[in-house]
Amino acid sequence: MKILIAASEFFPFFKTGGLADVTGAMARIFSQVKNNKVVVFVPKYKMSSGCLPPVKAIAGSFTVNVGGVEKKTKLFKTRCGRAEVYFVENEHYFNRSNLYGAKNADYSDNDRRFIFFCRAVIEGARFLGFKPDIIHCHDWQTGLVPAYLKNLYAEDTFFKKTKTVFTIHNLAYQGFFSKKAFDASGFPERYFNQDELEYYGGINFLKNGIAYSDIVTTVSPNYGKEALSSPKISYRLNGVLASRGKNFYGILNGVDDKVWNPKTDALIAKKYNAASFKKGKAACKKNLQNKYNLTQNPDIALVGIVSRLDYQKGLDIVAKTIPQFSGRVQFAVLGTGDKKLEDEFKTLAREFKGSLFFVNKLDEVLAHNIYSASDIFLMPSRFEPCGLSQMIALKYGGVVVANKTGGLADTVLGYGESKKPNGFFMNTFGEESLADALSAAFFAFGDKPLWYNMVANAMKADFSWDKSAGKYLKIFDKLIGRRHLKKGRLKNEVRRK
Repeated sequence: MKILIAASEFFPFFKTGGLADVTGAMARIFSQVKNNKVVVFVPKYKMSSGCLPPVKAIAGSFTVNVGGVEKKTKLFKTRCGRAEVYFVENEHYFNRSNLYGAKNADYSDNDRRFIFFCRAVIEGARFLGFKPDIIHCHDWQTGLVPAYLKNLYAEDTFFKKTKTVFTIHNLAYQGFFSKKAFDASGFPERYFNQDELEYYGGINFLKNGIAYSDIVTTVSPNYGKEALSSPKISYRLNGVLASRGKNFYGILNGVDDKVWNPKTDALIAKKYNAASFKKGKAACKKNLQNKYNLTQNPDIALVGIVSRLDYQKGLDIVAKTIPQFSGRVQFAVLGTGDKKLEDEFKTLAREFKGSLFFVNKLDEVLAHNIYSASDIFLMPSRFEPCGLSQMIALKYGGVVVANKTGGLADTVLGYGESKKPNGFFMNTFGEESLADALSAAFFAFGDKPLWYNMVANAMKADFSWDKSAGKYLKIFDKLIGRRHLKKGRLKNEVRRK
């Protein structure tokens, strides 16, 4: 099977969040399956210069039309495992300091940037002579790819057998732009109506990805159910999602064991597994306390937060709740985002020096060290499509405190609700409920037999891509009429090393 993955982020090259982790892991797993060929298309951002391996410029160029202007385009190639990764170059659109915006504001031309990218994915595949069986699109930045294929390219024999799968990572980010974006997209005016591309007087990239793809997925079963039933969760797209019927699936994301595994993680202070976590986590915790000037105390609970700082993640109520636990617990916080939240955590770090530290940047090494050192991992999200952080934390033996929503409800087993609990749920979303859940976790931390049992439960959880990617491949098989993978797993299909 020939699979083309189109995404605006891809680990290990460009990352602002879980989207990059997911697309990177999918490419690696999909390409390991016998008879699969996987190529990835991603923008060639300016920030790539410091993190890319040597890349090869592909000879020749092709043009992409945006707003009636033909833009010359080149591709650059590298490999990620067995997958081929193609970087789409455009100096004007992508040679910038950040991926999507600066100074807490989106770039004003994000509509044209990703109109260009969507068309470059299609024209780039043709330029390479790569006829994909499946184009797997991710989030709003690629939402026009299915719309182009179903309309402007409907009679193009090159893509006659190509099917599209569109994965929604977060319905809160939709790529909604004015009528000017539609005009720049190249679609004829006749498509600008509510039954086709128009949306509240403009164009919504995410909505069109949902409407025109052959299959729609989102990143956890519970988030899929919430999105269908709640206009608040779906941001008014529940009707469009419902119209897809049985062609809408919720598939839980996986965690890449090659990157996130305390048994093999070279970035942490001491490697450990389910049999050795007591000594391993203690060493990692001591190292983190020492490095970031926290009070050296193995008996005080350390709460970890690795997150984008924004309203969705519920970190505003965390900032308000932390003071009441001053001196009794410690907090390790890593993240960037909303400036107001950044300032609040900077203030907390000054006020509670020795019991809280805050690092305001993207730091992959520190993220690994917080996961390995934390006794408790905090995710009080207002909504959470899937969440990778809680799954990573569980793999590293962190007991999770979370709001019971989206993928958190699919992955965390609450104390008092499960026979094998690995976390604590808030009763409702709010400061008081968060304080109660944290207090319950701190009480359990003092009961070592109970606590060690919860840690063991956490580390036994299976979030491997074997199961999740197998479900995607089963959907791909169905679309192209290929034999299904047995039980949605990959073990019998993976190439021998």
